Amino acid sequence: MSNEKIQDSLTLEDARRVIAAAEAKATELGIPQDIAVVDTGGHLKAHVRMDGANIGSIYISINKAYTSIAFQTQTKDLTDITRVDQDLYGLSDAHGGRLVVFPGGIPLIRDGRIVGAIGVSTGTIQEDQAVAEAGAAAF
Repeated sequence: MSNEKIQDSLTLEDARRVIAAAEAKATELGIPQDIAVVDTGGHLKAHVRMDGANIGSIYISINKAYTSIAFQTQTKDLTDITRVDQDLYGLSDAHGGRLVVFPGGIPLIRDGRIVGAIGVSTGTIQEDQAVAEAGAAAF
């Protein structure tokens, strides 16, 4: 089996760099966060639960990243189209309730291709989004 770098996914080094940038932003905001990075298949590559981050947010952060890779979009872009009066209402119940349709999940893009995603949870949705954006920008 080859140890060559798979170009259509992200490495552990990539995931650590994304998490470090997200952690720095969370620290700057004074909000401890759960930060997850998934690969192209939506499988967890790395996760950090900062001291003081909510235990309940562990799986939310992972599921935000999963949702972002599964739908190839930021989770914030799913908010309006999944409201009660919209065609995709109930989407958040799909995949065994694993989908998250509010801000904090962002695809990670390399050479124009989505190769992973970051998900952040514990703060407000605005704080989660800002921390996820900082992590994605470091990718």
